[in-house]
Amino acid sequence: MHRKVPAGFGGRLRGKGPHPHQERNLAAQPILFALALRVQPDRLPALVARWRRAGYAATGRLGPGPGWCWLTRDGMAATGLGFPALRPSLGRLAHIRAVLAARLWLTAGPAWAGGHAWWHSERRLRAGQPGAGRAGHVADAEIHWPSLAGSPYAGQVWAIEVELTPKPLARTTRIMGGLLNPLRYAQVIYLTAPPARAVVTRAAAALRAEDQARVIVRELPAAAFGPELSR
Repeated sequence: MHRKVPAGFGGRLRGKGPHPHQERNLAAQPILFALALRVQPDRLPALVARWRRAGYAATGRLGPGPGWCWLTRDGMAATGLGFPALRPSLGRLAHIRAVLAARLWLTAGPAWAGGHAWWHSERRLRAGQPGAGRAGHVADAEIHWPSLAGSPYAGQVWAIEVELTPKPLARTTRIMGGLLNPLRYAQVIYLTAPPARAVVTRAAAALRAEDQARVIVRELPAAAFGPELSR
C-alpha cells in the first residue's frame, strides 16, 4: 500500500537550507534537528511523531543525553536521497552531532547566503568516489562557492574537517598534506575540540608558509558537544 508522505517531509529534508544529512546517517538530536529543519523546538515532537506513524522515521536513545531521530528505509526513499538507511552506530554519535553543529554554524552567516554556497557532505563525496577511503582521506564535507561576480570566494571549494579527539601527529600531517596537495581545496577548515587542537595546530605549523595560509583552525561551536564529549 502506498503511504501518504507527511506534509513537508521531503521538502524539509531535501531543501536548499541546512538539513541533517550527515556522515553515515540521516540522524540528529532534538535541538540541532529543530535548527536544521528551521522549526521551533516545541513543534518538533509532533512533526517527528507524524513521520514515525508514516513509517518514515525512527527514534530512540542511542547513548548519553537526548534521544535521536533517523530515517527508515521508506523515509530515505521518500526524500529521494538514495542512501542506505542505517541506525546510527554508538561510535559515530559524537561525530554526527559535531558535523551537524559545524554545518549549522558555518551556514548561518551572511557570507553563506550572499555567496549562494552549498554543502557537500562526506556521504555524497563517498557516493561520488566509490574507491574513496582506499585511495586516500575523504574530508568530512566540502563547501562549494559558485563563480559569482563580487563574491570574495568565487569558484572556491573548501574542505571541512571536524576533529573531536587527537589523531597521531604523523597521521594528521599526512591527511592535511593530502588535502592541500595537489590544489584540491582553496582552504582547509579544521574545527576542533580542545583535546584535538594542539595536534592540528602543530601539523599546520609544520607546513610550508604558502600552505599554512590555506589552513584555518577554529574551535567547534558549543552545540557540537553532547554529554558524551564534554569540553
